[in-house]
Amino acid sequence: MHLDYAQLHALSAILRTGSFDGAASELGVTPSAISQRLKALEDQVGTLLVNRGQPCTGTDVGRRLAAHMEHVGLLEGQLSRDLAQLAAASQSRLRIAVTADSLATWALEALAEVPDVLFELIVDDQDFSADWLRRGEVVAAITAHERPVTGCDSIPLGVLRYMATCSPAYFERYFPDGVTPEALTEAPMLRFDQKDELQTIWMQRHLGRKLTPPSHGLPSSQGFVDACLLGLGWGMNPAPLVEGHIAAGRLMPLMPDTSYDTPLFWQSSRLLRTALDPLSRAIRKTAKRHLPRA
Repeated sequence: MHLDYAQLHALSAILRTGSFDGAASELGVTPSAISQRLKALEDQVGTLLVNRGQPCTGTDVGRRLAAHMEHVGLLEGQLSRDLAQLAAASQSRLRIAVTADSLATWALEALAEVPDVLFELIVDDQDFSADWLRRGEVVAAITAHERPVTGCDSIPLGVLRYMATCSPAYFERYFPDGVTPEALTEAPMLRFDQKDELQTIWMQRHLGRKLTPPSHGLPSSQGFVDACLLGLGWGMNPAPLVEGHIAAGRLMPLMPDTSYDTPLFWQSSRLLRTALDPLSRAIRKTAKRHLPRA
């Protein structure tokens, strides 16, 4: 299938900006031209590529084609640099999948070390971020999966350490006789989203039972810490975010010496290895400074 790059650029811009007007402004054409290009591409592919709405979102096929366009742009940018013809104002765009806790603790520091690159970050659980690579929607991912996705390199980064924590007042209220399965069944816990199994894994590992306490859904790493400080619930927090609070007595572990380590890996497209190398080096270097080794 021969794909028209002007049409692909229009699709990518719609999904990036969330509207036909935004895409038109970004590409310097009229909204009518954007609409015509998208319709021609949808006619060629034979399916809808954009869910019209506020904002516009991509269908499965639309997101895959937009990711392809970004991959091509990354390769062309690398070629231009190799030929010393890259315009000073031109920037590459990288779409990568990351975990919320990595963003909150160390990953942003790595991204800041890579100049002249625009990032589009997809935030997902470490056990699911590799799925974005499998679908071809991102060029790299921070993931808990060591086995390389087909066509990707996998590099160990270290472990992100978690601690089951709560406020002293919360502990006194819900665990007056210690942390038992019966007490945990009644104590509200925090859960990032429906994919988040860290609390369940921790309870099963240290109490030998799979428990289902009442839970708050809270998709924010810093929100987890704040909620624990306020006594809203207990949760598995990244050690770098709570060690200071524990030292100051504002938070406490539910049980001593029961931290949980999640191994992290950097998986990236082998085809784009050269173009991704500056980012991969920054990710490895920053992880080495912040993450304990497995």
